[in-house]
Amino acid sequence: MSEIDDTPRTYSGALLAALAISLLAAIAGLLWCATLGSRLSTQQAELADARQDNAKLAAELRETDARLRVTTDELGKSLGLTQKQLDERAQQIIQREQADNARLLSQQRQTAQQVSAVSSDLSNVKTDVGGVRTDLGKTQTDVASALSQLQSVRGDLSSTNSVIARNHDELVTLEHRGDRNYYEFTLQKGQKKPVGTVSLELRKADLKKSRFTLNIYADDKTYEKKDRNVNEPLQFYSGKDPQLFEIVVNTINSKNQISGYLSTPKNAPVPPVSGPTGQ
Repeated sequence: MSEIDDTPRTYSGALLAALAISLLAAIAGLLWCATLGSRLSTQQAELADARQDNAKLAAELRETDARLRVTTDELGKSLGLTQKQLDERAQQIIQREQADNARLLSQQRQTAQQVSAVSSDLSNVKTDVGGVRTDLGKTQTDVASALSQLQSVRGDLSSTNSVIARNHDELVTLEHRGDRNYYEFTLQKGQKKPVGTVSLELRKADLKKSRFTLNIYADDKTYEKKDRNVNEPLQFYSGKDPQLFEIVVNTINSKNQISGYLSTPKNAPVPPVSGPTGQ
């Protein structure tokens, strides 16, 4: 009887153990399912957040793209306007350069014409200079010849000889020497006439004998040159620092008129109005 009663008890313990294990397994499964559910909810929430973020980013991207397109269009328009202005500016520069080149070419042509004209004038001047040199050489020769023909005579006061001119042409030759001043004169009898810085008066003239008498007034003094000959140097001293003056009568025109010249040193005073012959 005892063996029979123990057998059901053994089976009951095993059943209980199996039930306990099953219960534990079920509980564990429930816990696992709960954990998985929680994780799933979390993942779903995160997925929803991610989708929301993606949508937000997509919207921002579309907005940025729109702005970029607007900016690109505006930049394109701006660049287009600037390019147009640059093209216009370049065209203006080209036109100005063409005008400058044309003006420069015209100026070069004018300069070339002027240079050609100047060259022609220079050639003419060279020719003229050559002619002048020839004429100057001839003139110098003529002057030298004329000087050699001038008469040298002794003055009435100086112990040295004086070179005199016997007519107007020889007087011009003397003037070319440039060492003295010359004043030509014609005197009427009884007339006191200023000549240079002195005054002269014809007292008497003898046409046949070619002789005359002349008074010279200088420095409040009177010098009488009596019975003098034509072409005879009549000398006297005049001035603050006395210098040698010289009178030569070349022609007795009549008993009442004579002609000649007064010669003074180059540094002697000159009259305030009239000047030396040729000045």
